[in-house]
Amino acid sequence: MAKSKSKKTEKKSAPKTTAHKEAEVKETVVVSETLVEVAPKEAEAVASCPAKPLKGFFARKYDVNENVLTIFKSPRVWGALLGELVGTMLLSMMLLTLGVQPLYLIFGAVCIYIAVVGISGANLNPLVTVGLMATRRMSVIRGVLYILAQVLGAWLGLIVINAFRLGSETTAELPMMTEVAGETFWAVALVELMGAMIIAFCFARAMRYARKSPLTFAMTVTSGITLAVILGIVISQSFFMLTNSFIFNPAVALMYQILPTAAENVGELMGLAGMALAAYVVLPMIGGVLGFYLSELMTRLSGRAYFFGGCEDTCPCAEDCACAKEAKK
Repeated sequence: MAKSKSKKTEKKSAPKTTAHKEAEVKETVVVSETLVEVAPKEAEAVASCPAKPLKGFFARKYDVNENVLTIFKSPRVWGALLGELVGTMLLSMMLLTLGVQPLYLIFGAVCIYIAVVGISGANLNPLVTVGLMATRRMSVIRGVLYILAQVLGAWLGLIVINAFRLGSETTAELPMMTEVAGETFWAVALVELMGAMIIAFCFARAMRYARKSPLTFAMTVTSGITLAVILGIVISQSFFMLTNSFIFNPAVALMYQILPTAAENVGELMGLAGMALAAYVVLPMIGGVLGFYLSELMTRLSGRAYFFGGCEDTCPCAEDCACAKEAKK
């Protein structure tokens, strides 16, 4: 009996295996009533997050090696640009044929976003891309390329639909945006700003589902767009008696030919063009930045886990982003 007891004692005090050591290395940290199992290095970062929620707010969250000289070396960027081009083209074709009817918008846009999100992240809107750049989730060079692809995709959508129209015997005209004048500028501008903030905020909140649940991502983004459209319709028609006065997408707005083509003189033409660009391009992009900043601020103040200098618990960037690389180490 004495021997058996001594054996048990020796067994309990035996050196711990590597698996046991690794199990003890991890700690459990409570963040916003959610249990997150992390290693000590990340646990320290999470534990210090509530004390300094704005730390790393403007930290870079994309691949540090991505620049003008390196971005084209990876074939992924070409696939992403094609995804943005084709996705924006389909979106513009849908708007040119079905308009901004909420029911059509939901089903059509969900399909487009699900198809493209795994390829490029499904920005499909310059205001979203600018918001990603402002929060440093996307490099400037990638963002500029995305915007160029979106504008080109919108114009290709216009060309395709216009080709069908010109090849038919009907005289149907393509929809046009209401020309922005001095008395309607601020009404249109404020509606565009509000809608852009809603879309950008919903997109920022949906990014965490982009990989794990593309359907959830698409439904959240599309619901945000639909909400912005419904509010835009109600406010424009009820308060300002305006129709066809918003689009919430600078690339599609340019495709809708918002720039004036006639005026009494060059000065008036330049003034009208400036108001149109401000209302349909500049202010929506500002709204996109504000929507992303609002989402970022709310997320940090709520105490959500931020790893590796500002990245969220689910990395919203591409697979080669800095936080994904750090997480694999």
